[in-house]
Amino acid sequence: MPALPEDKLDTLATRFQYIEAALSGGASPDELAKLSKEHSDLSPIVGEINAYKKALKDKAEAEALAKGPDREMAEMAAAELEELEEKIEALTQSIRVMLLPKDEADEKSIILEIRGGTGGDEAALFAGDLFRMYERYASVRGWKVTVMEESPGEMGGFKEIIANVSGRGVYARMKYESGVHRVQRVPATEASGRIHTSAATVAVLPEVEDIDIEIKNEDIRIDTMRASGAGGQHVNTTDSAVRITHLPTGIVVTSALKSQHQNRAQALVVLRARLYEMQREERDSARSAERKGQVGSGDRSERIRTYNFPQGRVTDHRINLTLYKLDKVIAGEALDELIEALITENQAAQLAAMESGS
Repeated sequence: MPALPEDKLDTLATRFQYIEAALSGGASPDELAKLSKEHSDLSPIVGEINAYKKALKDKAEAEALAKGPDREMAEMAAAELEELEEKIEALTQSIRVMLLPKDEADEKSIILEIRGGTGGDEAALFAGDLFRMYERYASVRGWKVTVMEESPGEMGGFKEIIANVSGRGVYARMKYESGVHRVQRVPATEASGRIHTSAATVAVLPEVEDIDIEIKNEDIRIDTMRASGAGGQHVNTTDSAVRITHLPTGIVVTSALKSQHQNRAQALVVLRARLYEMQREERDSARSAERKGQVGSGDRSERIRTYNFPQGRVTDHRINLTLYKLDKVIAGEALDELIEALITENQAAQLAAMESGS
């Protein structure tokens, strides 16, 4: 295993000490928020660095005792050395992962878009299953889910649903969900018991602030239209639905909640997220081959996962991982097992790329 960059570790530890001194020494309100976030970000890795340095010191002391004249003490020191070497190796790996470049969007909330694909009514039902899976997963992690737009399926579920999932670090975990999700099961409407295959597309876009993406008034056209719904008293009879067209790119976003003002704000949030993602994809296009070699390309047309109900299994095709606990995954309880495996695979690929390039 390659050695850690000691100079970088010292720089991080020194910076952390400076921040702690500044926070206890009465930083200005403007500095306080910025320094507090940096303190929170640095705290985990500095804790590991301190543990790593202590383990190195303990190892040096144990090595000295192991070579000493006291035979009993030498044997105890030799046994301790084995434990310390394992500890140092684990801390080294942990710190190397923490030093990997961070995705600038990882801490952001997201816009989650789910659309029923091939499979008609069954695809819409599956889209509904996926949305409920993410809702439950968000609840477990303490995130908030707000539906922004929905188009119900005729038999249930959703032809399309767009939601905001807010919280810290949402994109870091949910970005691995972008792609085509495939389901294999016997639909409730299938009399002969034949297994059908259908699909739904999931898109995960980091939510961005006004300062991240500027949208000029002259670049958008805003149309209002009568909202449509499932019928009855729930249909909005005023022209409150909003459609925003971004003229330079041709991106069209609609929102059909009750308030026209709210619709305009929501549609701009989605438009800003889509433009931001477009910019990221363009910027990263030069590295597309490298990204595909890590954990798939993240392309929305790429089939990433299959949910096989008759066999009770979920398979993630990007890392060839199969879990025979579909019920727990679809309930949001075991989804983290898939996401953690994807994160670990991605980190391993990044480390390998860094080592081959160094």
